[in-house]
Amino acid sequence: MIDPKTTFDWNHIRAFLTTAEEGSLSAAARQLGQTQPTLGRQVAALEEDLGVMLFERVGRTLELTVAGGELLEHVRAMREAADRVALVASGQNQDVDGRVAITASDVYSVHLLPPILRELRVNAPRLIIDVVASDDVQDLMRREADIAIRHVRPEQPDLIARLVREAKGYFYAATEYLDLRGRPKTVADLKHHDFVGSGDVPRMLEYLKPMGFPIDLDNFRTGSDSGLVAWEMCKQGFGISPMAEDVAEATPGIERILPDLAPIGFPIWLTTHRELHTSRRIRMVFDTLADHLTKD
Repeated sequence: MIDPKTTFDWNHIRAFLTTAEEGSLSAAARQLGQTQPTLGRQVAALEEDLGVMLFERVGRTLELTVAGGELLEHVRAMREAADRVALVASGQNQDVDGRVAITASDVYSVHLLPPILRELRVNAPRLIIDVVASDDVQDLMRREADIAIRHVRPEQPDLIARLVREAKGYFYAATEYLDLRGRPKTVADLKHHDFVGSGDVPRMLEYLKPMGFPIDLDNFRTGSDSGLVAWEMCKQGFGISPMAEDVAEATPGIERILPDLAPIGFPIWLTTHRELHTSRRIRMVFDTLADHLTKD
C-alpha cells in the first residue's frame, strides 16, 4: 500500500504520463526534450516510490500494467485539473482568442459537437471555431485542422493522440420501416431485410460475416459515402444501419434491433499537433473536447 504521506516529483509524473501517451521512452524523450536514459530513470524512480511496476516491455513498445493504467487515469485528471485551475486563476479563459479548426466525421460534427461548442462559446467568447466535417485522416497533416476526432490512432510522429473512450455502436432502423417489414427476432431474420450502406460496403460485409450476418451486397439497396446521409436514409425508413449508441439514442423515431446482439466497439481518439503543449487556445479546446467525449 502507498504511504499517503509520500510525495512525488512532478517531473517523474510527467515522464510517466508522456511515456504512456507516446508508447515508448524514445518518443517520450523527444517530446519532452530529454535523453532516453534520463526519462527511464524518472519512470523507474516513480515505480520505486509507488512500489509497483507501471510498464512492461512488449517487443519494441511499452505497455501499461494494470497498475499503470489505473495511475494514468488519475494523472490525466490531475493534469487537466491543473490546466483548468491555471486558466481560471489567471483569468485567461476570457482572453483566449484566435481560430481553432476541429475535424470530425459529418455525423459527429452534427450530433456531438454543438453542445461542446456552446460551452466553448461561453468560456472563451473570443475563440473562432471552424468545424471540418470529414473522415480524412490527413486533415491534420495538411494543416486543414488543429484537432481531429477519429476512430483510428494516427501513425505520424508529429501528432499527439489521446484515447478518450471506447464507444459502442448497435444496429438501428426507423419505427416506420420495422412496422412495415417486421422486427427481426434473430440474426437469421436479417437475410430478409434491407440495409443502408455507409462508406465501403464490401469492407463492412467482411466485418459483419464473423458476427453471423446472413447478408450480401443485394441487401444494401441504398447507401452513401457520407455517414450523415446514410443515417438520414435510415431515419427515413430505407433500412437497417449501424450507428454510435450516443447518436442513435438521441434520435427520435429510431429503434435498436436485436437488443441482445453484442455491440460494435470502436475507439475515439483525440489528435492534435505538438503545439498542444504551447498553444493556449488549442489546449483549452482539446481539454474541453476530452472532458465531454470521455463521458458515457
